[in-house]
Amino acid sequence: MATYQFKLPDIGEGIAEAEIVAWHVKVGDTVEEDQQLADMMTDKATVEMESPVAGKVTKLAGEVGDQIAIGSVLVEIETAGDASAAEAPAPDSRREVPLADGAERPTKEQKEAMPVMATAKPAPAPAPESEVEAAPPPAPRVEPEVAEKEPSHEKVLASPAVRARARDLNIDLAEVRTTSDRIRHADLDAYLLYNGGSVSSRGAAPRADETIKVVGLRRKIAENMQEAKRRIPHFALIEEFDVTALEDTRAMMNRDRGSNPKLTVLPFLITAMSRAVAEWPMINATYDDEANVVTRHGAVHMGVATQTDGGLMVPVIRNADGMTVWQLASEVLRLSEAARTGKASREELSGPTITISSLGPMGGVVSTPVINPPQVATIAVNKLEEKVVVVAGEIEVRKRMNLSLSCDHRVVDGWDAASFMQALKGYIENPLRLLSA
Repeated sequence: MATYQFKLPDIGEGIAEAEIVAWHVKVGDTVEEDQQLADMMTDKATVEMESPVAGKVTKLAGEVGDQIAIGSVLVEIETAGDASAAEAPAPDSRREVPLADGAERPTKEQKEAMPVMATAKPAPAPAPESEVEAAPPPAPRVEPEVAEKEPSHEKVLASPAVRARARDLNIDLAEVRTTSDRIRHADLDAYLLYNGGSVSSRGAAPRADETIKVVGLRRKIAENMQEAKRRIPHFALIEEFDVTALEDTRAMMNRDRGSNPKLTVLPFLITAMSRAVAEWPMINATYDDEANVVTRHGAVHMGVATQTDGGLMVPVIRNADGMTVWQLASEVLRLSEAARTGKASREELSGPTITISSLGPMGGVVSTPVINPPQVATIAVNKLEEKVVVVAGEIEVRKRMNLSLSCDHRVVDGWDAASFMQALKGYIENPLRLLSA
């Protein structure tokens, strides 16, 4: 028997250490040659480490979240043959998982292996209740021979939110009176007031505290956001846009889209941004603050912030300025799906010159997005709302939306940002101009 020391190989140029994000073996396990041992994360990729020998695992270098230096022993394996030290694994003994520019994505196995520490045992869930079943209010005074009233199971009309609140308050909805066709929150309030606030409340189900170790993707996101806010002097500019005509145009195009994907507002906004930065190129730029060099990019490589199960990723639409809205719609769908399933390539996740971020209808009224260095600007799309506004002296209901622009004040001045937003407004509020060649 001999001990084989598997040392962490050089897994990238300039990489001095890597983080353990998942173990696939434990001490005492028997492993086969090429069996996966661990997942290691660097600033650039997640790398799967596979065993070059068969044997029994006798020692692991650390726990998930620990940093391991290149060249140090990662795993010790007891083998049947003669072996003393591990050579670097063959080039095909590990598989890189490409990650977003400025962020990394763990594999499915990494996410499943993320530890949850010091988690208290949760309290047992309450037994399921019927749709309207609950404890009755205090019984009124009755004659001794009259039995206590049972809660009614009569079907009543109420929204899911009202039913949930009634269950939490132990209110039988059949006992609640209403002047409309269904029970509303105001009716519950009146019922409580009538009963002197004496109805017992179950309250929310108790939840246990849990401590989660920040590793892998979440750790990289935290580090990148902290570094971005530390190094970049952000300033934000928020402008309101009238998108009534744009929404009418989008609806008309969707009615006759054929085999094209359904258009959201995002492809139109990307088109407008691509045209506006041609007039104000300092917005579509990157800044190397160590070399003190600003590069104003001719092409627009649009980063599209995408939420995934593992965290935020930024797939990139190359040369977005040369695409139609239909092409942009297809590319947004393709890249978003690739990011969410972990199939996006390294090239598709690197090199954006400006970023757009949208939460769709969940977006707030105003937001202040964080810039992803070395970019100098990013735009967040806020939710669309109908508002009563004055147009040419007349009161109208119009569709309005705020766009939030964050800029690096070392490169972009307030005048430049305001001028860019006005150029953007000129395109967004005039769809014919936006879509013309």
